[in-house]
Amino acid sequence: MSLRIDYTNASPAGIKALGQVYGYVAQSGLDTRLIDLVYLRISQINGCAYCLDMHTRALVKEGVAVEKLALLQAWREAGKVFDEREKAALAWAESVTQVARTGVPDHDFDAAHEVFSEKELVDLTIAIGLMNAYNRLAISFRNPPEAARAAEH
Repeated sequence: MSLRIDYTNASPAGIKALGQVYGYVAQSGLDTRLIDLVYLRISQINGCAYCLDMHTRALVKEGVAVEKLALLQAWREAGKVFDEREKAALAWAESVTQVARTGVPDHDFDAAHEVFSEKELVDLTIAIGLMNAYNRLAISFRNPPEAARAAEH
């Protein structure tokens, strides 16, 4: 897989704007591990190798157990591996990411709103939208993951 367009160089102002949103999410008060789990789950849904590689590496650096990473795709069946906030965030992320299919129904909103404040839920939704945007850039322009670049050398 070769890079189609280096979107960072082609549109530095656009990528900088996304980076500012990324910075906002990072300082929003939401737990970093929670956000990175959500980013990883969204990237799994979208099949974004670049982001899968990046967020897996971030979670490993944050000390997240390999069992948790291995079970992320099947988090609903993973018992107490994921806490209630993580489960609510992952369910919300899946519903919002697949909005064309789900329509983000009231029961998904109600479940997330039970666990997150209004600000947290809005910030989480901003994070979800952001990761979907990053996934679409990386997939569309074939940004290779760090592991693939390392394997070439």
